[in-house]
Amino acid sequence: MKLDTLLTEQRNPASAGIDRMSTAELLRVMNAEDHKVADAVEAALPRIGEALDRIAEAMQAGARLFYTGAGTSGRLGVLDASECPPTFNVPPDLVTGFLAGGDGALRRSVEGAEDSPEQGADDLEAYGFQQGDVLVGIAASGRTPYVVGAMRRARALGGTVISLACTTEAEVSKHAEIAIEVLCGPEVITGSTRMKAGTATKLVLNMLSTGAMIKLGHVYGNLMVNVQQTNEKLRDRARRIVEQALEIAPEEARQLLAKASGEVKTAIAMHLLGVDAAAARERLQGANGNLRQAVDAGTRAH
Repeated sequence: MKLDTLLTEQRNPASAGIDRMSTAELLRVMNAEDHKVADAVEAALPRIGEALDRIAEAMQAGARLFYTGAGTSGRLGVLDASECPPTFNVPPDLVTGFLAGGDGALRRSVEGAEDSPEQGADDLEAYGFQQGDVLVGIAASGRTPYVVGAMRRARALGGTVISLACTTEAEVSKHAEIAIEVLCGPEVITGSTRMKAGTATKLVLNMLSTGAMIKLGHVYGNLMVNVQQTNEKLRDRARRIVEQALEIAPEEARQLLAKASGEVKTAIAMHLLGVDAAAARERLQGANGNLRQAVDAGTRAH
């Protein structure tokens, strides 16, 4: 597909005269275009849901999730992956993001790196991708050679391959088992996919990683019960999570956490199941760390 035919390369008539607009006018145009992104993501929810279920199933079987892309797409993948360990206390290699040009491209663009499918394939293997793992190939334009190369190699290795693009009939869609196309339309600045396409990508990646963590039992209600308590803010959040989950006073939450050696899920399980820390940990282990399942099983037993 020629570049000039891509949806992401089309001119947006709403912003054709943006260089002559007042500040208020140009901001209204940008904001109006941004409003279209959520609707475009909504239209893609069925495929996003398929992808989420495959990712969760793979993780439950011990596999990992990888994101790859170039430029903004690659940076957003790395961002989403890097937020999973502190938010959900999962191993740092459970979700991995890598991009064309390597980690140096996070800060300084390496534009030519995206043109090598061979490098994409080699980088995928260098990160240890193996059979059963899942790769999400992100390409706003839908045709990044680096991403296509990684996707081809992932399929050859026996992995699950998902694509995420912001154009129709994307090249990456042809190499994916599940193809997500979020059609948010031409950018305010022609071809600047760090804008609407970047926002759409961020929303979809949020859904995939957060949804998978929910299905793995790393939240209870809407509380991040696996939070890493690495600073004072997060220690305070842990106390508030216990307080909110159990509807108890702050001091009681502190005492529970102390008895649970600071483990949020253990503290909640202790209170709800009426057991000590050791028994709570045993119940959680029997439920593969899923607090909801441990609590529900304990409640049924009584």
